[in-house]
Amino acid sequence: MNLKPGWLLLLSFSAAVWSVPIDRDGGNQEVKQEVQEENADTGLYYDRYLREVIEVLETDPHFREKLQTANTEDIKNGRLSKELDLVSHHVRTRLDELKRQEVSRLRMLLKAKLDSTNTQSLQMDHASLLKQFEHLDPHNQNTFEAKDLELLISTATKDLENYDAERHEEFKRYEMLKEHERREYLKGLDQEKREKEEKRMQELKEKHRQHPKVNAPGSKAQLREVWEETDGLDPQEFNPKTFFKLHDTNEDGVLDEQELEALFTKELEKVYDPKNEEDDMMEMEEERLRMREHIMNNVDTNKDRLVSLEEFLKSTEKKEFNNPKEWETLDAKPVYTEEELQRFEAELRDKEEELRRRAETLRQEQELLKERGKALEAQKREYQQAVLEMSQRQKEQQAAAGQPPAGPNGELRFQPETHKPEDKKAKAPDDHEGEAQNNLPAEPPQNLPLHT
Repeated sequence: MNLKPGWLLLLSFSAAVWSVPIDRDGGNQEVKQEVQEENADTGLYYDRYLREVIEVLETDPHFREKLQTANTEDIKNGRLSKELDLVSHHVRTRLDELKRQEVSRLRMLLKAKLDSTNTQSLQMDHASLLKQFEHLDPHNQNTFEAKDLELLISTATKDLENYDAERHEEFKRYEMLKEHERREYLKGLDQEKREKEEKRMQELKEKHRQHPKVNAPGSKAQLREVWEETDGLDPQEFNPKTFFKLHDTNEDGVLDEQELEALFTKELEKVYDPKNEEDDMMEMEEERLRMREHIMNNVDTNKDRLVSLEEFLKSTEKKEFNNPKEWETLDAKPVYTEEELQRFEAELRDKEEELRRRAETLRQEQELLKERGKALEAQKREYQQAVLEMSQRQKEQQAAAGQPPAGPNGELRFQPETHKPEDKKAKAPDDHEGEAQNNLPAEPPQNLPLHT
């Protein structure tokens, strides 16, 4: 995606979360580019939606033309959003689809959040809940309108203004947690081992500090070093305009944050090596961020988070360009005070206590569930025994009363009647008796007249 300066206003801060790899062996530039593209993530929770909207809009010739001529103020104040009504039907259809997908994703996030807090969501009002997301219009969840583009731009602009500050705060908490864990580890050692370990840690810290001098970012010395070691050019022929064009890798006429941070690789190599135990790569990324902010504060005069050729050339005319102040790396002084560390440790203790309480509550609930399970199992066995005894008594009662046996559900079970052999003999006469009966004289008729 070849973004123009207007869109770079929204996405240039993505370089803050792109890790530009240190290439100590001068590896293939194409490999570097692939790594950067794979990691191209702004860090915003709506990053994918933002990028897909930009990609779709840039496929429309009319909107692309307006974007190329728009300035930073046109994008910030929403004038560019009004051009959405003139884009093609295909583009609007695709934008509608992207918005519906984003709304669906946000609904899933909300449901997961409500489920995790055991909140009943049967009567959930999605429209009201979606209002907490500022990058789209919650009242229209089906079509992408000019208001959606305006909200997306304004929200991204606001978020990027606070993004670096949040990253600095995250890094401070990371450093305080590291120091807290170090102190807790030393507390668990006996005196002899503690003294030995403290000495080893101090030696590592001193070793880290023994690095070559780091040039101030954006200074002539720093840029000439890149010109010579990275670009392979004669330092005596250093030319700021040529340097700018060499490092404007996407040829859009500005240096964005990613392109600027790539200039600091040689300086960072002086201080950090991933193979060394004493070098922390999290600190390296914080150092990169500080360097980029230093250039932006001194060069980016219109505060659009981009360095134009004009701004770059003007910076080379300043006194600081040739005689900058010495650059202090992070190891020069801690990023937190002892009071901040104590507050942080108190916060950790409160959280640990809360976790212990929750763990104890869960343990008690688990024990209660086990006891209830045992009680239910005992009741089940008693019930089965009672059913067996009842069935046995019923069978005995039926046998005593001469009733046919009953089935498992109380139904009667009839059996075919069997005849004993002697019964057949008693009922069926033998052949001789039949013949004798056939030979008897017939009984004389009644009421016959008498003869004398």
